[in-house]
Amino acid sequence: MNAENLNHETLLACCGSQEWVRRMAVALSARVHDAEGLHELAEGIWWSLTPEDWLEAFAAHPQIGEQSSKKWSAQEQAGMSAASRETADSMALLNAVYRERFGYIFIVCATGKSGEQMRQLLEQRMAHSPEQELRVAAAEQAKIMHLRLDKVLAG
Repeated sequence: MNAENLNHETLLACCGSQEWVRRMAVALSARVHDAEGLHELAEGIWWSLTPEDWLEAFAAHPQIGEQSSKKWSAQEQAGMSAASRETADSMALLNAVYRERFGYIFIVCATGKSGEQMRQLLEQRMAHSPEQELRVAAAEQAKIMHLRLDKVLAG
């Protein structure tokens, strides 16, 4: 495993929580020797963070359906580029309702999902309590984090 690729900027691109990045940087130098260890470390640190740290990570993402200059975000949301105008308009409206209800953007691991699938997930998750949805969103952020770490490892 090439730990030099895991600098502050790269880690921040994997997860927008400064506390996660700080803890990862400290732990990487001493304990990680392979990809499996990296993922275990990242997961353990992620779930030890506070809800405020999670919200900071969520805020680093563009809204689903929003154009992004960030390469990974654009790739991950590719399913929205093929979405119908109706789906795109519906997502824009539902994103606003979601943000009003929960106080942060809708987070979903969008890789491999169509715009319609993401819209359906957003609608389903609107029924969650705020506490339940925060945990679901955090689990989706963890999936994104792992996919991005794999991209870094793949070079």
